[in-house]
Order: sequence, then C-alpha cells, then structure tokens
Amino acid sequence: MSTIIAGHFQLQDEVDQARRALVDAGFSSDRISGFYLSQPGQHDLTPIGGDHIESPGAKETGAGVAQGATGGAAIGVAAGAATSPITGPLGPIVGGLVGAHVGSLFSFSKMKEAGESEQGGHAPVENRMAGMLVAVAFDDAGQEGQAVEVLRRLGAQQIERATGNIVDGDWADFDPSSAPDIIH
Repeated sequence: MSTIIAGHFQLQDEVDQARRALVDAGFSSDRISGFYLSQPGQHDLTPIGGDHIESPGAKETGAGVAQGATGGAAIGVAAGAATSPITGPLGPIVGGLVGAHVGSLFSFSKMKEAGESEQGGHAPVENRMAGMLVAVAFDDAGQEGQAVEVLRRLGAQQIERATGNIVDGDWADFDPSSAPDIIH
C-alpha cells in the first residue's frame, strides 16, 4: 500500500494541468489517477444502485411503522365497534384498516430529520465533494509535502490523504463511500 494524496477540482482542464504539474514535480505518470466522483449516495455500489442496501437513517422504520399500525388498528377497531349499530359488522373491520393506515403514517412523523444524528450515534461523517479528483501515489513519505503543495498551488478545493494502490493510472481500491482524511 502506498500513500495517496488527492485533490478535488471542478474542471477537466484543471485535472489535466494537475497531472502535468505532478509529472513535472517528479511523480510517475502511471501512479497518477484522475476521475469524476459522483455525489454521495450515487456511486452505484449495490445491485439496486446507491451506496447502501438500506438507508442509514431508516434502520428503525419497520418497527416504527408496525408500532404505529398496531396502535392505529386498535383505536380504529374500538371506534368501529362503537359505531357498529350504524355501520354494522363492517364497522370494526373498516375502522381497524383505516386506523392501521393512519397509525403507520403517523409513525413517520417520529422519524429523525435530515442531518439529525442517530440516537446514541456518532457525528455525521464528512463526505467527499462531487467533482474531478486527481490522486497521486508514492512510497517515499518525503514526497507528501511536495504533492500537497502542487495540488494546493493549482487550487484544489479539498486535499485528502489515503492509502491504496494506483497502477497504470487506475486507483482500483478507491472506496467513494469511505470517510476522507481531509488535510487541507
């Protein structure tokens, strides 16, 4: 595994300029990778698309909907039974179905808001910015400062450190959903 320094740019011309500058600074061109990075959640890492099989904020949805449906059904059956002299034997059935539906919808109001941290959870993880990413791999720790300086001078908006392998210009073990180690 090599150290990798990566910088985020917005334009393809900036990527080309960064590649040339890194080569001019002595980095091997086959250990430089440039590619487009999609928005978080749009990396198509799962068979159904997206980054995760289940949304991290929706892990308690099933239990909440079931709890709301059960409570709503009980109230609906009671209301239907009270009106059974007017509605007949279908009153408790219809009341239970309507109550279950309303109860399940009410359970959504108890879910967390976007950006709100999980109960007992950790602070939100900073995601990588979408846009063009230029990464350079090296094995000599003394080259890190030089790589950072080149990317900073060229206007990289976010510079991160990682470990991995870039071979023939391909960062094959890059994980777009991992938390970046932002250094500038």
